[in-house]
Amino acid sequence: MAQRSAFLRRFAKHWLKPVVLGLLLLPFFWIAGQWALLFADLPNALGFEPVAATHHFLGQTALRILLISLAVSPFRELTGWTPILQVRRRIGLAAFWYAVLHLLAYFGADLFFSLPALWEDIVERTYITFGMAALILLVPLAITSFNSMIRRLGAARWRQLHMAVYAIAILAVIHHFFAEKGLQPGPLVHAAILTLLLGWRVWTRLVPKRRPVTGMRHERATDAPG
Repeated sequence: MAQRSAFLRRFAKHWLKPVVLGLLLLPFFWIAGQWALLFADLPNALGFEPVAATHHFLGQTALRILLISLAVSPFRELTGWTPILQVRRRIGLAAFWYAVLHLLAYFGADLFFSLPALWEDIVERTYITFGMAALILLVPLAITSFNSMIRRLGAARWRQLHMAVYAIAILAVIHHFFAEKGLQPGPLVHAAILTLLLGWRVWTRLVPKRRPVTGMRHERATDAPG
């Protein structure tokens, strides 16, 4: 047990952040590699509609990373491993950047950077309305996800602002649901995961804790909303 604890401390101190960063970059390198194969006229996973496959992949990646960021608190509560909080903001920022890439792939390759066409889609297509709303709400969270902004806003105001992540996740899941044609398993799985994550937060606030969770006292108020 002592050896395991020592290993986890060393891992958290030296390897946690670079390992998480590498994992967050894997989807980007994968999709870039598929395009390299496509341009080289080699077998790839993009299919007959590579542009559509690309922005669908980027959008689903953004949503999944966002759900992972919401899973950090339950993971910490269940395991007592507080160092996981060190990478929560990094995970959230990755979700934002994949969402931006998702928008750029759609806006550039599908609409050829036409602002009137984008506005028309936002107004007329329900799933794009929800998706743009989620992305717009993500912008202030991304801008304020740095220590300097936390100090400027103050911990309490920062946490209040970042409570918007729950609304963003709901909008993103709805966006994915309406974007898919027919009743597909992917959006249902994401909706179920989000329901569990939000339900866990409601349950932990309604049910009094019998004992403090290991490592809880070390959590900083500025890490993120619970």
